[in-house]
Amino acid sequence: MKVAVVGTGYVGLVVGACLAETGNDVVCADVDAGKIKSLQANKLPIYEPGLEPIVVRNQREGRLTFTTDVGKAVERSEVVFIAVGTPPDEDGSADLQHVLAVATTIGKHMNASKLVVMKSTVPVGTAEKVRAQIARETKTPFHVCSNPEFLKEGAAVEDFMKPDRVVVGVDSPEAARVIEELYTPFVRTGNPLIVMDIPSAELTKYAANAGHADLFHESDRPAVRSRRRGCHARPARHRFGPAHRPGVPVSRSRLRRIVLSEGREGPDSHRIG
Repeated sequence: MKVAVVGTGYVGLVVGACLAETGNDVVCADVDAGKIKSLQANKLPIYEPGLEPIVVRNQREGRLTFTTDVGKAVERSEVVFIAVGTPPDEDGSADLQHVLAVATTIGKHMNASKLVVMKSTVPVGTAEKVRAQIARETKTPFHVCSNPEFLKEGAAVEDFMKPDRVVVGVDSPEAARVIEELYTPFVRTGNPLIVMDIPSAELTKYAANAGHADLFHESDRPAVRSRRRGCHARPARHRFGPAHRPGVPVSRSRLRRIVLSEGREGPDSHRIG
């Protein structure tokens, strides 16, 4: 599958390299010309165990390229990941200017129907803002997906290649089919691809982070008991069952199981997003 990843920070670079490793034709785009020049020379701006060999191998074999031409990257791709930064604004909220700027570029270069995947950590409702921004620039039909990341520094490649679960929020069965095809190589061991509606997927990221912080304070206990009687955190490899149907909100109990699975990282882990 032809994939574009816009943003070559920690998340974008890991996503692009790992998708190329499973046979996809990936182009990573960034407006930082210096960073792109370094990446083309296999000089990574970050250190992450196992990442450099993947970048080097896939560049050499032609599955991974880097460019500053975001528009051209969008035009040649079927799936476009938005993985740019969302730094805190003055009031502490996520600054979405880079996300919306990418959405504008995607809309201007929407030469065929595409799936636009939100990978950046964003507030609930951002996918709809992205949809509206793209729609201002194009009449071409497109789909939007929310795909929050659960990567840890020092284990990001392992987390992406062998995830405990993959959470995706979609707006249509067609979007679900495309994202499922893309992630099939990563969930063959049996861990679930959990499909839900877009707001639920956006909420999952923030709920998981909150649950992780709560579990930090309970980390000295052998089991974490919920405020609801009889509910315990599940073991790290707990499976949540079959994927949720697209367009149907995930239940609160199921969302809680996703949140509680974050306890596997332990108190010393550090999240990327």
